[in-house]
Amino acid sequence: MTNALLPIGRAMILAAGLGKRMRPITTTTPKPLVRVGGRALIDHAIDRFVDAGVAEVIVNVHYLPDLVETHLGRRKAPAITVSDERTRLLETGGGIKKALPLLGDQPFFVGNSDSLWIEGPRSNVRRLGRAWDPEQMDVLLLLASTATSIGYDGLGDFAMDTAGRLVRRGERLVVPFVYAGVAIVKPALFAETPDGPFSLNLVFDRALERGRLHGLRLDGQWLHVGTPDAVRLAEDVIANSNR
Repeated sequence: MTNALLPIGRAMILAAGLGKRMRPITTTTPKPLVRVGGRALIDHAIDRFVDAGVAEVIVNVHYLPDLVETHLGRRKAPAITVSDERTRLLETGGGIKKALPLLGDQPFFVGNSDSLWIEGPRSNVRRLGRAWDPEQMDVLLLLASTATSIGYDGLGDFAMDTAGRLVRRGERLVVPFVYAGVAIVKPALFAETPDGPFSLNLVFDRALERGRLHGLRLDGQWLHVGTPDAVRLAEDVIANSNR
């Protein structure tokens, strides 16, 4: 069931990466098509947006793009448009900038094609849409717990104050939250960004400098699927959660 009050109608899924850390699986299979819990990672990601009422999804492709496009062509919903990066990999920020004509001039969701979590009692994408406040925010990130996320052994990405504003982790520090790979972003932040490859972190930092980078804690269990071992771990967690 869709939510007519959801203010965000489009999403972009980042599916152009090379998936080097997932080799040898990704030697012949692009990471978005790696199967976890019986389904391709990108289908998990797309369905999170569909469940939250998003009707249009843009997906960028670069590595083994024909396989990704063929897979997407089998889906009946949502409406999917491919942003082609076959000739040049533009990284996360550059890929979104190239797709801005497809995304329009309103805030949109961004999701990594390998963003995977076990849902809590409510849709986290829907929660993110409801928490979005364009008067206070330029970017809103979905954040997972650094300590309890499955398959993640890093130091975290952000600390968050009581108002939801974020600051980045300092050197050699541990912070409570890691970016879970889903965000809402204003397209205006891409003005005067490089014409070519650049990281989405450039846009995040622009919002942070203005005190307009906010976060929302994920309600559920985030699964960091970055390596073949992490795939097996995620499979076990999903299987146990369905019992």
